Amino acid sequence: MDISPDNRTHRTKGSETAARVRGAALRLFAQNGYAAVSMREIANEVGVRPGALYNHFSTKQDLLKHLMLSHMAALMEAWHHQLGNPSASDPLDTFVRFHIRYHLDRADEVFISYMELRNLEPQNFKQVETERRKYEAILTGILEAGSKAGVYAVEDAKVTTRAIIAMLTAIPSWYRDNGALSRQQIEDLYSTMVRKSVAPGLPYEPRENG
Repeated sequence: MDISPDNRTHRTKGSETAARVRGAALRLFAQNGYAAVSMREIANEVGVRPGALYNHFSTKQDLLKHLMLSHMAALMEAWHHQLGNPSASDPLDTFVRFHIRYHLDRADEVFISYMELRNLEPQNFKQVETERRKYEAILTGILEAGSKAGVYAVEDAKVTTRAIIAMLTAIPSWYRDNGALSRQQIEDLYSTMVRKSVAPGLPYEPRENG
């Protein structure tokens, strides 16, 4: 295995270029839509020849799939980190606040991961959908456990999961930091709405920021 300084430098530059390609594709797909963006435009954004992109991603479709799978992998990693630093005794409240905080800082990733699903080829869609279902299973498990304990009243945990996630994931599409509500207020409002939807009689007090 070649571990010479020149080879290490080449690999480092290659990794940096791949990261720039991902960043450029993310911005352009979010701004203009996947179908309207060409690999040549991505290459121009990065400042490399179009052929250089194919050293990292064989097709535009491969690049889209990579962006979506990377988003889901990072999301799951962040959730597992959250489990090691619980911020509330109520797991539903923890999940809602985590989901809002994570996605508000990643509006482009959210837009692409949901709006561009229709542009994935069948096999790629299946891969991405598998990872999405793993994340949904976290909330489904919380709802099922709460229902079994008599804390929540949920008729279909999977359907409720998808309804809650769809509601929370829509926030980055309209929320602005200079708007009337702070992020903390959004968290409190949505946590209350979610809890009332699964346990109408359950009292709730907003948590302190932190």
